[in-house]
Amino acid sequence: MIDVLWESVKIALNALVANKLRSVLTMLGIIIGVGAVIAMVSIGLGVRDKVQNSIASLGSNLIIVTPGAASSSGVRQAAGTNTTLTLKDAQAIAREVPGVSAVAPSVGRQYQVVAGNQNWTTNVQGTTPEYMDVRNLSVQSGSFITPEDVAARNRVAVIGSTVAGNLFGNGNPVGQNIRINNAPFKVIGVLESKGQSAGGQDQDDIVIIPLTTAQERLMGITYIQTISVQAASADVIDQVQDSITGLLRSRHRITPDKPDDFTVRNLASVMATAQETTATITMLLGSIAAISLVVGGIGIMNIMLVSVTERTREIGIRKALGAKYSNILMQFLIEAVVIGVIGGVIGIALGIGGSYAISSFAGWNTVITPLPIFVSFGFSVGIGLFFGLYPARKAALLNPIDALRYE
Repeated sequence: MIDVLWESVKIALNALVANKLRSVLTMLGIIIGVGAVIAMVSIGLGVRDKVQNSIASLGSNLIIVTPGAASSSGVRQAAGTNTTLTLKDAQAIAREVPGVSAVAPSVGRQYQVVAGNQNWTTNVQGTTPEYMDVRNLSVQSGSFITPEDVAARNRVAVIGSTVAGNLFGNGNPVGQNIRINNAPFKVIGVLESKGQSAGGQDQDDIVIIPLTTAQERLMGITYIQTISVQAASADVIDQVQDSITGLLRSRHRITPDKPDDFTVRNLASVMATAQETTATITMLLGSIAAISLVVGGIGIMNIMLVSVTERTREIGIRKALGAKYSNILMQFLIEAVVIGVIGGVIGIALGIGGSYAISSFAGWNTVITPLPIFVSFGFSVGIGLFFGLYPARKAALLNPIDALRYE
């Protein structure tokens, strides 16, 4: 059986070699299809990983509390547009909600920051020392703000690498003075770079100052714009979220028939939504690319029908010499499968090479995994088998007398 199979493979290869250009053109649809599937899926997976990393960089087990979303004159306000949160709310969450490991209240606004003859407009964030742990920040040089800085309303600042580069170039910003909205501040630290967020924002374009300094000396406000809460573990996030909602409703004296005047968001649910969205994008890209595989299969059937017509006399001679229906069927099926296999192998090389090329030249993040490679290769072999079946059956059913008379 193995000898017969190997003999059929050799006949198929000889037929392909005898018609090189036709064989290459037949494989082209499979090659492009397999390569496109691998490249498109790698782009989709790259997008997924980038979004996940960006969300994860905001902080682990993170819950965000913002004011707003209250019903006002029948219109629900957008989250963050109201002024219903206070520093005491944040302190109550840290003190009374079980399962909370850190709480960081914050306020923020865009300001022009000046250092010498250089200036840069950036996001100035007023917060507490806990912000460093909650948001997974680390200091590249210098130090972070301290509880003493918050208590004394000190004019100190920790700047991101983007701000440092635009204001100080290659110099060391630590110990230098800057002016925020014409108020003097001393730079005490520079943050490690975090890159872009999931929304495309530069996370290094930031200046962090003590919360009380921002509220009283810079913005002139008493409310809090955001409370970042870090749950002790992923298992208690939902429980902590519910407890925060209950606590704030109680503190704000919201009756059961009234909606919340705040919004509590769980980044774990945001991550799940992002994963679902990127999975859909990946599936869409892969499906579009897979269409070319089907087109390639139609090309195989077309060429195989031509091959059967050209080799009608050869088929008649083989049948006259005792070849059975199964022998002729196997010969042409193997020929179609060989086209799919060779085209699939070349397509895999093209897809992997294309993914690396996209990553290098376009700067897109691509991720190559074994699953799309195996699936696309198996699909290419299956396409060859499926679309080669009809021509092979047509060849096997030829009447040997009619085949020998064929000119």
